[in-house]
Amino acid sequence: MVTMRDVAKHAGVSIATVSFVLNDTKPVTAATRLRIEQAMSELGFRRNMVARALASRKTHIIAMAYPALDHRFGFSAAEFFTSAADAARKEDYHLVLWPVGNDGHELTELVGQGLVDGVVLMEVQLDDPRVGVLQRTGTPFALIGRTTTLEGLAHVDIDFDTTVEQAVDYLHGLGHRRFVMVAGDLTDPKFHNYGPFVRSEAAYRRVSAEYGVETTVLPCADSTRAGQGAAATLTRDHPEATAVLVLNEYAALGVVSGLNRLGRAVPADISVLSLLMAPDMAALSDPELSFMRTPGPELGQLGTESLIRQLEGADPLPPQLVPADLRIGASTAPPR
Repeated sequence: MVTMRDVAKHAGVSIATVSFVLNDTKPVTAATRLRIEQAMSELGFRRNMVARALASRKTHIIAMAYPALDHRFGFSAAEFFTSAADAARKEDYHLVLWPVGNDGHELTELVGQGLVDGVVLMEVQLDDPRVGVLQRTGTPFALIGRTTTLEGLAHVDIDFDTTVEQAVDYLHGLGHRRFVMVAGDLTDPKFHNYGPFVRSEAAYRRVSAEYGVETTVLPCADSTRAGQGAAATLTRDHPEATAVLVLNEYAALGVVSGLNRLGRAVPADISVLSLLMAPDMAALSDPELSFMRTPGPELGQLGTESLIRQLEGADPLPPQLVPADLRIGASTAPPR
């Protein structure tokens, strides 16, 4: 078994210096740190994470709290996770996923055990109980999303206003004047206070009014089958619509397949644009979807960096809103 003494001898430093690097207890020059890390790599030395945590009073583990029972995992969510994990790794932290509910009860128990140094909250409600839990326990945290009151809260989020405006502007430029938005279901108790649903629908109503186009909103759950149901409602109740914007990526796949089954050709009869989607998800549709590309990689990184800056006592990362960007596929075209 390789010991700290072996590493110290191989690197030509003292055992204490190796300990400083392993436990982050004292500053070490970059050249010395590099020499020690190379020695550990060459000798196959494995850090004792428990000993490190005891010495530094830090676990170097951060958690991403994702309410998995309420929100389905999709390609977009996976991009948030992977980019957050990569950002943590670059700063010598480890990221774990906590699939805890939005009510804050499980989170209270977990943070009380001292398992992590801080928490990144995802799928944020406008009035999110988890924020109060973290504040009361003194746990550092950052939001990927926004509550109604943001004073003093480190946060990054999608710029829903800009995203929706760009989507409507694109379809309007193609000549569409009769729009339908397949939005989130705000009547569902789990989602009536869900930030992305509320903000995207409000942005759509505002932007469509500014453009002078018909404003129709259909609530829809986040599933492919629900999207197929929305397509049936759209065809029955709004046959004059020439373009549909869909908020949820699973629902968007269902809308396209539902329209095809009902004999509404996409995009010849009706254009479909997904408001938030990852490229791999868009490629599953036939035809391949035009979509607003979710900024998951950017926000996962920014949210993690914001938390780690708090943990390291660095200058705070300013709040940032990142819009989705338009990717044109085969599901949109000028109306007949």
